[in-house]
Amino acid sequence: MRGVKGLHVQQDHRASYGTITRDLKQTLDNGDIIGVKGGMKRTDKGELSVAAKSIHMLTKSLLPLPEKYHGFGEDTENRFRNRYVDMIVTEGVRAALRTRAQVSVCMRRVLDEQGFIEVETPMLEASAGGADARPFVTWHNALQRPYVLRIATELRLKRCLVGGFDKVYEIGRIFRNEGLSSRHNPEFTSIELYQAFVDYEAMMDLTEHLVRSCAQAALPDGISSIAYQEHTLDLGSPFRKASMRELVQEATGLDFSSFDKDVEAARAAASGMLEKRAEEVPEGDQQSSVASSRKNVAQASSVGEVLNECFEACVEHTLIQPTFVLDHPIEISPLAKAHRSKPGCVERFELFLAGRELANAFSELTDPVEQRRRLEAQVAAHRRAGRGCSSDDAEPATAAKAGGFGGSQEAPYEVTLDEDFLRALEVGMPPAAGMGLGIDRLVMLLTNASSIKEVIAFPLMR
Repeated sequence: MRGVKGLHVQQDHRASYGTITRDLKQTLDNGDIIGVKGGMKRTDKGELSVAAKSIHMLTKSLLPLPEKYHGFGEDTENRFRNRYVDMIVTEGVRAALRTRAQVSVCMRRVLDEQGFIEVETPMLEASAGGADARPFVTWHNALQRPYVLRIATELRLKRCLVGGFDKVYEIGRIFRNEGLSSRHNPEFTSIELYQAFVDYEAMMDLTEHLVRSCAQAALPDGISSIAYQEHTLDLGSPFRKASMRELVQEATGLDFSSFDKDVEAARAAASGMLEKRAEEVPEGDQQSSVASSRKNVAQASSVGEVLNECFEACVEHTLIQPTFVLDHPIEISPLAKAHRSKPGCVERFELFLAGRELANAFSELTDPVEQRRRLEAQVAAHRRAGRGCSSDDAEPATAAKAGGFGGSQEAPYEVTLDEDFLRALEVGMPPAAGMGLGIDRLVMLLTNASSIKEVIAFPLMR
């Protein structure tokens, strides 16, 4: 018997079941799987029961399950290493995985209804593109050459637009050779979708509809607000929209429009602000973020990079309610189309909930000449810095290349241009917008999970 929280055996004294009861006491243990034959009935309390005629042992559990009421207790490390037992004894584990399945089903339903086509793109790639992240490097014995596991699906899906598809998406596994944390797993699941002849504003509407639909499908009675940790998130009201510059000015008082292209002035103002902020914030993740941003500001080569560091250190963690952050600096968005009315910005948004990035999207850059110029500049910057790519926590595709990582134990990987992608743009890609969303993080929100490991069936362990 499976899928039940408990099995209760009661002897009917009006029948001669004494032998069966004695045998059960002697042979059955917690975790055994049995088969029961008999007629169905309801008890006086209305509980569905089986009037057993025979009971058969189907599977004998040789290892005892954890104690009934406490399970693994606070030993989360042991829980995740014995996930199959965790699914049996820990309340909510299977429910979270069912919610995850419901989210994927809902996403496919919504997109299929709107005419999107689901495609499958390669997981093994000759070069890693579509995100600013470190790849896993492997070796193909038959072809005698290195390959990488994909870090995004963006560049392949854009090729589908070039090939004549107007609406495409993929729900798939992404691999990034980086750290583990409560928000990061090196292997995770994202959805990326691309639509021709629309811009990032239309993609914003679709993203909001997609998130709200998943919440309504996964939550009881389709409720419009959810409790996440100490917050209540309102998914029923229209999501807030604000530019990155506006949000940074609200949080810090710095008006980045006044710096124009004066990177020295921007660095000086941001460094002073972050120095004061470092003295005010408590120890923990936020203090680490401020310290990292101070270091990056000192090395920034553009006003846009300084703005982004101030946003990550001072704004990101404050965006609890659903918020679309708009119009990012062009320097940090090499695959996005330049803004039609805001010089130095691109038509891009990120969706934040509970202080975390959930989705990333933009109007796509389709000019092959400008795309080559931006990617060449980014590759050159990485090589000058003598480093590989850093990754925050963006599941969606945001930048251009992954690259060579000195000091690591992995096979070397050189930062290069994806010439085939640039050639595809030369064939002609229609105006389009694209969006990527981290499914693991969305499920975390819907299940009130504090760690990404809670919503992955078998998370990677140290």
